[in-house]
Amino acid sequence: MNDNELAKLREKAHQEESSNKAFLKKLKRWKNKRKLDDVVHELHDDLFEDMDCLECANCCKSISPIIHEKDIQRIAKYLKMKPSEFTEEYLEQDEEGDYVFRETPCPFLQPDNYCSVYSIRPRSCREYPHTDRKNIQQTLDLILKNTFICPVVYDIVMTLRKRF
Repeated sequence: MNDNELAKLREKAHQEESSNKAFLKKLKRWKNKRKLDDVVHELHDDLFEDMDCLECANCCKSISPIIHEKDIQRIAKYLKMKPSEFTEEYLEQDEEGDYVFRETPCPFLQPDNYCSVYSIRPRSCREYPHTDRKNIQQTLDLILKNTFICPVVYDIVMTLRKRF
């Protein structure tokens, strides 16, 4: 996706935010959690089949994942740095006390949208956009936020709204 398409996504997500928020709030109270997981996972698989994340990489360009201690250890070792050096050079603590990358886009995002640490990328990057996790009801607030970032998440929410 180019910058113009991403701006349109943000605009559409903003226009739909209150409706999406109300809809996802209703889904949080839905009794059949397993059915919701199954439907969202099916949409995730179907929509990502047609999406080339390397064409977009908006998640890497615009948000910073939480970096866990195990991520720090693993990436520092890969980069042949001490964990403290890695932390000092690349990370800062956010308002909740979590480590995140100091800057966006991600310092490991290459010009061709490939990740230079892909094989050992942070757990949060591996799990993004969280639409294939179990107990999807627990991630609905995060999914709402991700409608502004990931076109697939936006499409999942809009499809859910049509189905339910």
